[in-house]
Amino acid sequence: MAAAFTGPDEFRAVMDRIFTMMSEDPEMGPRLRDADVPQRFEFDDVDMVVNIRAAGPDEEGCLVWAWTDDVDWDAKVQMSMSSATANRYFQGKENIALAIARRRIKTGGDVKAALALIPITKPIYARYREVVDAEYPHLRV
Repeated sequence: MAAAFTGPDEFRAVMDRIFTMMSEDPEMGPRLRDADVPQRFEFDDVDMVVNIRAAGPDEEGCLVWAWTDDVDWDAKVQMSMSSATANRYFQGKENIALAIARRRIKTGGDVKAALALIPITKPIYARYREVVDAEYPHLRV
């Protein structure tokens, strides 16, 4: 049986935690902020969208995200995937380039800019697996 979120509420709660960990990480956060690659992610199976951008000088953290398309910034990159693909990715079990080639992730915009962020976000894999192991064992892949 595939690892699956119990529903949109659990998916959002888990993703909010991961985005917060990335934003507040003393190494990862500033690097993501400095890269300044606004992104839009659509998760069809849970009918959700999140827009993420670098935080400005007057904002807390390094990233700002909103679970809506009603934002005052334009995404440089758009990605569409299932919540299961996102779960595999954050556990370090989904190769983004291969997932794009196999159409598990559909992309638009400056995909090269998004791929450049992967080495920055790699440290989140172990931290995400810790959260999954401790609180969401049904999501292990």
